[in-house]
Amino acid sequence: MNESLVITAADGPVCTITINRPDKRNAVDRPTARALRQAFEDFEANDTLKVAILTGNGGNFCAGADLTAMADPDLRNEIEPQGTGPGPMGPSRLWLDKPVIAAVNGYAVAGGLELALMCDMRIAGESAVFGVFCRRWGVPLIDGGTVRLPRIVGQGHAMDMILTGRPVQADEALRIGLANRVVPDHESLETAQALAAEIAQFPQQCLRADRRSAYRQWDLELDQALIEEGADGYPIVFEEAIQGAHRFAKGAGRHGKFGE
Repeated sequence: MNESLVITAADGPVCTITINRPDKRNAVDRPTARALRQAFEDFEANDTLKVAILTGNGGNFCAGADLTAMADPDLRNEIEPQGTGPGPMGPSRLWLDKPVIAAVNGYAVAGGLELALMCDMRIAGESAVFGVFCRRWGVPLIDGGTVRLPRIVGQGHAMDMILTGRPVQADEALRIGLANRVVPDHESLETAQALAAEIAQFPQQCLRADRRSAYRQWDLELDQALIEEGADGYPIVFEEAIQGAHRFAKGAGRHGKFGE
């Protein structure tokens, strides 16, 4: 992996993946996309890592695909006609079985918005700006934007953003559910890392089973979704839940206390 493009750092069970092209507002070309995809594949394969943070260096999350690379076939983002290959931005079509949190400052626009949408949660600094800025240049959303954005914010808000391409500031992003938290810029990464560490402390098989079910239910009728939820959760009762119930019966976690 080219460390000059993507930096990966582990702190216990938390992996922070940083896009490192600050002079380009962390716009992603083909080599960066490949490095970013490899970073996420390595995170998924490492059993000691439980939660990832995706962020950008230099005050911006990601300004999308690097349009200045479009004329160079070796540098422009990879695309193919069937839509089955790797996402042009790198990891956007991967299925990850572990949670990912975006720590967003500055611009998260076009393909950068799609990378943020790929994450389970988004912690936004007060400077964060989300938007489909590629609307102006005829560049389509092909890294999951038209799929994930309506699922996260609803069809009406999604169509507003998709059709107009307008900037959405952090306060509006919080109001419509695009951002999960808004914090001062200097606290966004720290807040995301603290949240990741908290999530990493929970029983992981149960957490991942619930997360999988929450995503898969979009593709199923209600009755089938309920069946699969029950089937996926069944072994977790014996692997984690009985032990957890025993801890509760002994007095841990009463009155909504976490961390016990």
